[in-house]
Amino acid sequence: MESKIFRISLTAALAGFLFGFDTVVISGANLPIKELWNTSPWFHGMFIMSMALWGTVIGALFGGIPCSKFGRKKTLFWIGVLYFISALGSAFAYDPYMFSVFRFVGGLGVGASSVAAPIYISEIASSKNRGKLVALYQFNIVFGIFIAFISNYLLKGFDGANDWRWMLGVEAIPAFIYTLMVLKTPNSPRWLILRKHDEKAALAVLEYLSNKEHAQEKLIEIKNTDTTDAGQEKLFTSRFKKPLILAFLLAFFNQLSGINFVLYYAPEILERAGLAARESLFSSISIGIVNLIFTLIGIRLIDYLGRRQLMKIGSLGYIVSLAMVGWCFYSGASSTLLLVFILVFIASHAIGQGAVIWVFISEIFPNRVRAYGQSWGTGTHWVFAALITLLTPIFLDADKGIFRDNPWPIFIFFAFMMVLQLLFVLFMMPETKGVSLEALEKKLGLDK
Repeated sequence: MESKIFRISLTAALAGFLFGFDTVVISGANLPIKELWNTSPWFHGMFIMSMALWGTVIGALFGGIPCSKFGRKKTLFWIGVLYFISALGSAFAYDPYMFSVFRFVGGLGVGASSVAAPIYISEIASSKNRGKLVALYQFNIVFGIFIAFISNYLLKGFDGANDWRWMLGVEAIPAFIYTLMVLKTPNSPRWLILRKHDEKAALAVLEYLSNKEHAQEKLIEIKNTDTTDAGQEKLFTSRFKKPLILAFLLAFFNQLSGINFVLYYAPEILERAGLAARESLFSSISIGIVNLIFTLIGIRLIDYLGRRQLMKIGSLGYIVSLAMVGWCFYSGASSTLLLVFILVFIASHAIGQGAVIWVFISEIFPNRVRAYGQSWGTGTHWVFAALITLLTPIFLDADKGIFRDNPWPIFIFFAFMMVLQLLFVLFMMPETKGVSLEALEKKLGLDK
């Protein structure tokens, strides 16, 4: 039974692979596109680099609607279709406007996947393994990032001026495969009970995932903890103030760590440190490797140490590494030393925020409002991700950027924000490991 749940969870989590690939593959196309269309820093930041993220914001904020109305499974299927269309459209774009439209479409897929995949996995997993199974989504994000860095490196010089088209278009292959795989997954039993009121179908899924005796017990538990009609419950009420604040702050700090700033602009940042263009792309692969390794460690530990402990470890690593990256730029230290501390920063993210965010947000909202709560948390995450990506060229641009000569203040600012995150973890963040979704609702006082 565990292997069956793992297989289904992994299929849903592959949406994360496309998420990671889609969001980071643009790093290899960044400079070629800037040279090809000769756009201003504002246009490049607003349309070329961050348009996908604005699509992600929309997909995340409104992803709860199809998840609730049509189900987690159907939403995941159409997410695959969006990725496929975006990959081919971006590859064949003939001007920056057409390119931006298709990047926006891909962003819709990314945003919706960050809602649908974590809640789908959390609703079919047991409390014992829920953390590591939902964290498979983060692992696949990281794996997608890693493969995107390798793909960009291998395709550099493949077709001259059209290299970037291949970098973006190759995503259509895994998108097509994923879309077909989703068709074989079952619907979420909690969705079937709360939205479709189809206890027979829900029981069949629960029996498929476990056994008849346990399935009947779980069916009763889900029904008893959700007496309010799921279609009538409102998210933005005082009743759900606590999970709303927790989800907002966790997502806010996730992006104010500077993770997307580093991932999206890794080649450019490393070039600033003295590495040649191809060397910077190759060094970006090391970022992907470290991200992958420490994400695996985080997944391994999340159900053992718990969510809070991983966040403490990650916060301390953030503070040290970001402060040292800022010092390296300020003092003109070697590019090798700078790369080392960037890798420490990536490791800190992977074992902390990276492993925890999708798990924690998918757990803290009650069954009846989980899809909309996930939209709230992920929407917050992507709003700040889009803002940071939009503003980065204004600070980093070689000709007109505010910190064009030396970007050290940016990293010191991120380090300060991570001090605040550590305080949040120490004094506000509850532990959620090893508790069923229904029991967790009672633990957080949301059943009253």
